[in-house]
Amino acid sequence: MTASTALYTDRYEYTMLDGALQDGTAQRSCVFELFSRRLSGGRRFGVVAGTGRLLSLLRNFRFADEELRLMKDHKVVSDSTLKYLENFQFTGRISGYREGELYFPGSPILTIEGTFAEAVVLETLALSVLNHDSAVATAAARMSIAAGDRPLAEMGARRAQEESAVAAARAAYIVGFGATSNLEAQRRWGIPTMGTAAHAWTLLHDSEEDAFRSQIASSGVDTTLLVDTYDITKGVETAIRVAGTGLGGVRLDSGDLPTVAQATREQLDSLGATNTKITVTSDLDEYAIAALAASPVDAYGVGTSVVTGSGYPTASMVYKLVARQGADGGWVGVAKASQDKSSKGGRKAAFRTLEFGKATSELIVVSDGFEKIATAADVPDARPLQVTFAEGGDFDSQYEGSAGVELARAHHARVREELPVRGLALSKSDPAIPTVYRDAGE
Repeated sequence: MTASTALYTDRYEYTMLDGALQDGTAQRSCVFELFSRRLSGGRRFGVVAGTGRLLSLLRNFRFADEELRLMKDHKVVSDSTLKYLENFQFTGRISGYREGELYFPGSPILTIEGTFAEAVVLETLALSVLNHDSAVATAAARMSIAAGDRPLAEMGARRAQEESAVAAARAAYIVGFGATSNLEAQRRWGIPTMGTAAHAWTLLHDSEEDAFRSQIASSGVDTTLLVDTYDITKGVETAIRVAGTGLGGVRLDSGDLPTVAQATREQLDSLGATNTKITVTSDLDEYAIAALAASPVDAYGVGTSVVTGSGYPTASMVYKLVARQGADGGWVGVAKASQDKSSKGGRKAAFRTLEFGKATSELIVVSDGFEKIATAADVPDARPLQVTFAEGGDFDSQYEGSAGVELARAHHARVREELPVRGLALSKSDPAIPTVYRDAGE
């Protein structure tokens, strides 16, 4: 994207900036942290997604004439602040969890360090991207676990806002889905696409047989025929009669899926189509997929549930100031103390402790005074979780674009192997591992 992203922001970010420029605090060095206090829906882990998208969006956080004109016309900020924004460019540091990484309550998913003026205005955009994409990725990862080795395809574009649909396809692919129906996701992120025909194709033709013959003529015998427009048993019989026993697959989109899948498999085998695959769709979520584990299903297509986070469309992440420079130049850890919304001040280094290759805790080392930031050498039996995404305003491009998506996909596949067995369960419970805080001096 090349258009400015500076207005993907809540107005109060700029009113705070305006006030800080006027009272002299705008240039104070600050540390902001993006984290989640709890996991949505009693889930046992979360998955970070959207980081690569966010970095690309932050590159274009600039103010051209159009953005400045809107700010002026609607009296969002003073003229002196408009002057400041003319040359706005983030020059600080961004670090955090790699995309595809697992996270738990309190995990410092993203840390943005810079002046108050630079960092405060990034809050809304960062939360917008990471809350949406991480919610989708977390739900999709649970579906991937439930599916096991069976392929998953994302097909929910018609159930989401158009840009959210593209982002959802990206997030689902990172955590194990093999394809999407969304062509824009393929163009933008290099995600493989799939798709054959809907019920409208069958209804267009004078008979189901005519529709199947036409599809095979245009797409070949390896195609997948949708066999439930009228009667599934007759549809399967017609499909094999028209295509032969070498038909690639049939799709089931209705009915009691375990029962229908079993009957369809038996019918296909009796007709000699032993290699014809069965794909099921029809309002699947992680629970429905798990219920089909013992059924003769070869692949799943998931729509509404994956693009809406399977009932939890946000990851409930927040963006908080956790440390700032004091009037004397020293560092001060700061935190919100409100009931049920408290946070922990100080700059943090995060590690995942492991035993026999399985995660045992999320260890967060807090440096209130900033005199010592924990490194891998300080926690030798743990895996460091944070990497640098931007330094001095210079963004690391390896995490962006289609290459960044593949990097995130490979990383997720590795780290998911660290989940203890209890983390794979779909039922509501406590997080799979505890979050443990430790002072840097300990």
